[in-house]
Amino acid sequence: MSNNISSNERKSLQGLWSSRVTFILAVTGSAIGLGNIWKFPYIAGANGGGAFVIIYLICIFLIGFPIMVSEILLGRRGRRNPITSMKLLGKEETGHGSWKIVGFIGLFSGFLILSYYSVIAGWTLHYFVLSLSGVFNEINSEEVNFIFNELTGSIKTQAIFHTLFMISTVIIIAKGIKNGLEKTVTVMMPALLIIMLILLIYSITQGDFTKGVEFLLKPDFSKITSDSILSAMGHAFFTLSLGMGCVVMYGAY
Repeated sequence: MSNNISSNERKSLQGLWSSRVTFILAVTGSAIGLGNIWKFPYIAGANGGGAFVIIYLICIFLIGFPIMVSEILLGRRGRRNPITSMKLLGKEETGHGSWKIVGFIGLFSGFLILSYYSVIAGWTLHYFVLSLSGVFNEINSEEVNFIFNELTGSIKTQAIFHTLFMISTVIIIAKGIKNGLEKTVTVMMPALLIIMLILLIYSITQGDFTKGVEFLLKPDFSKITSDSILSAMGHAFFTLSLGMGCVVMYGAY
């Protein structure tokens, strides 16, 4: 059997997405994460507001989306994990599998991100528990700051919620595409949308919404520097989960 035929007949070992909708939900969930909720507004406001947003969107559409589509196609053709996919495709096109190094680099990047993102996700679980208990009802900013400092100062609390997050993640992944990822994203993505709408309504009715919008969207091109442009490009890559094997993996299904 030739390499081209093997590429055409290669099947995913873990099954396929049941529909385009679930695939889009999964990719969207990867894009709309904590980084865009709590990090992006700050770096945008600090780097020129609307001016930074414009550069960021340009990077998304002109650089990010083409690379994202390329990664999806690589995964779709390889039908394996990023390392094996790059190895197989490299052999088919060049006769050797040294391209697997690219897969290793992506996997290592994802591991580095997980090393700190999992801790932050643990914080989120902790805050979710606190919110259910009503701790945040009618407290001022100083008390909120105290709660956060208390959390970051407690290794035990962070370890507990970090472990809970990692266990949940492993269980979801171990169940595979249809029983794990698909069922999770079909519940969590609509839930995320509802939470975001609630936060938006709360911000409009309770907070100084206009100042927040001005901080985020009022353009100030005087603050745009080479570092700002690189920051916008980097966040565009981070938003679309590029270069870490995630999109390649989704494309394989």
